Amino acid sequence: MTIGESSLLESWKEWASGEGSDVAQVWAAVCLASPSGSKRLRFLAKSFGTDFAVFKGETGELLAKPEQPSIDWEQFGILCRVVANRKQSEIIWEESPLTALAVPFRAGEEWHVAAAVFLTAPLSPQDSLDAHAERLGAKASHLHHWAAHQHVWDPRILLQVADACREHFRTLDRVEDLESQADEMSMHLAGVYEEISLLHRLTRNLRLSKTDEELAKIAIDWLMEVVPAQGIGLVLLPVDSTDENYLGKVRTQNVLLKAGNLPLTDEQFCSLMEHWNVRKAIDPLVRNFSDPFTFEAFSIRNVIAVPVTEGENLLGYLAAFNHRQDQQFGSMEANLLHSVATIIGVHSANLELYRQQSMLLAGVIRALTSAIDAKDPYTCGHSDRVARIAVRLAQEMGYPPEMLSRVYLAGLLHDIGKIGVNDAVLQKPGKLTDEEYDHIKTHVEKGHRILAGLKQLDDILPVVLHHHESWDGTGYPHKLAGEAIPPIARIVAVADAYDAMASNRPYRSRMPNDKIDEIIRKGAGRQWDPQVVEAFFRARDDLRQIADEKDLKLINHPLLGPIVRKSLGMTNNGNGKKSQNFSTSQPAGEGSQSTKSESTMAPM
Repeated sequence: MTIGESSLLESWKEWASGEGSDVAQVWAAVCLASPSGSKRLRFLAKSFGTDFAVFKGETGELLAKPEQPSIDWEQFGILCRVVANRKQSEIIWEESPLTALAVPFRAGEEWHVAAAVFLTAPLSPQDSLDAHAERLGAKASHLHHWAAHQHVWDPRILLQVADACREHFRTLDRVEDLESQADEMSMHLAGVYEEISLLHRLTRNLRLSKTDEELAKIAIDWLMEVVPAQGIGLVLLPVDSTDENYLGKVRTQNVLLKAGNLPLTDEQFCSLMEHWNVRKAIDPLVRNFSDPFTFEAFSIRNVIAVPVTEGENLLGYLAAFNHRQDQQFGSMEANLLHSVATIIGVHSANLELYRQQSMLLAGVIRALTSAIDAKDPYTCGHSDRVARIAVRLAQEMGYPPEMLSRVYLAGLLHDIGKIGVNDAVLQKPGKLTDEEYDHIKTHVEKGHRILAGLKQLDDILPVVLHHHESWDGTGYPHKLAGEAIPPIARIVAVADAYDAMASNRPYRSRMPNDKIDEIIRKGAGRQWDPQVVEAFFRARDDLRQIADEKDLKLINHPLLGPIVRKSLGMTNNGNGKKSQNFSTSQPAGEGSQSTKSESTMAPM
């Protein structure tokens, strides 16, 4: 037989189907368990032209043996164990003309040893191998028949070929190590990419218009795509305090957002986090239990938990439960949850800071409007009603929801300049002189100056300044006309005029609805924007209801109550009941005085 005539795999195929194929099955198991080991065995068989027995390097256990030569291979087990420890090719038995060679090789994480018997001297028909057969535990006739078909090797060449094979194996080992490192790096980079992608998607949603609950819901849904967890939950704790001046939504109780399998309520979730003292954890809490931990009938094998914080403030908790592949959570998943919790914490803190600033601004605005109400008892509640009427008009005209809060603020602050108007003029029951009317008209410019220092109200300033401009250019202070008048100022102008006509004033009683409708209809295209007037009549029923709400919640206010009751024509008994002589549905007498105006009924 010449070198390279057969291969280990081909030999196995031949005798795997015959009787006594137990060894073949073990051999197949060895090959399948370690593809790298199988590759090395095939290379040895091809290089030496014969099949090898395989030993486990750590114990010397015989794992598989070739069909020929049929010898007692197990006697080489201890020697092969020594070869495995030395990790170099060696001749482990030699008795001319036969030699046994052992070559160590790596099979995955383990070391194995391949051993084979070679003919190292020519064999004549007269030569006897009886003594060799006895030592090798073989039949002499079988051994002689096998030897007669073997290639004669020089022992030195055997070792040289074995060393060459070992060098090739070392090259394969390095290649496989590099491939393994590359695979690990690829998996790590894939994980990092997924983490960066998730964090990037989250940061693109960091807008003050998006609540922390909306951002958290997006986060846990995306985390379910990246983290191999059966369930992920995030609880946001309630805001510590709120204020009636804040117009937005405020979280007053725990909110639990979850994805996947997480059979816990918000209280149970928080109790579990408290049980593990997550609130004080600096690094992510990672637990992989050998025996499942049961909490409220929920079996927990693995968990990652992190607090959602900003500075010293605890805002909530984020946790992932139970690895989907029954493996363990590691640092990559823990770091990702920590990064997401940090982003949500910063966003929540920013929203809270924005809320506090909004509350401060709202408080300032309420204080200013209350100052106006206290200054003129007959217009108490006027600013709020104008604001709500303006919002309803804006809705009717198709303004987007995000603009309505600005419309409301504009209506609330439109008369802020009246703080600087003389009380005697503002509350005069009789007809105003020209000088007094000119003095009242200065309230728009005074209001503009009062609010000019508040950056958050830059878009409100044009409304305060121009809500008394007329569509035909005859208004004040700059005699703007038509489209040159700011759009919201046109809306507030109609709202202001309507509430003035629908309210009692020192110089007259409330106008009847028919008279108000007639005045507003005639003023379209002259005093007011025709489109706003059309919206007024479409929403007229709602506007009448708003105008008839005379701030009853302030009737019993210790400071403003008497003023409100007086402006509503109510008895000053503090019980909030109307007097018998007051009615908002009946017109006042014809002889009531009116203010001097540039139109039929323009508010001051």
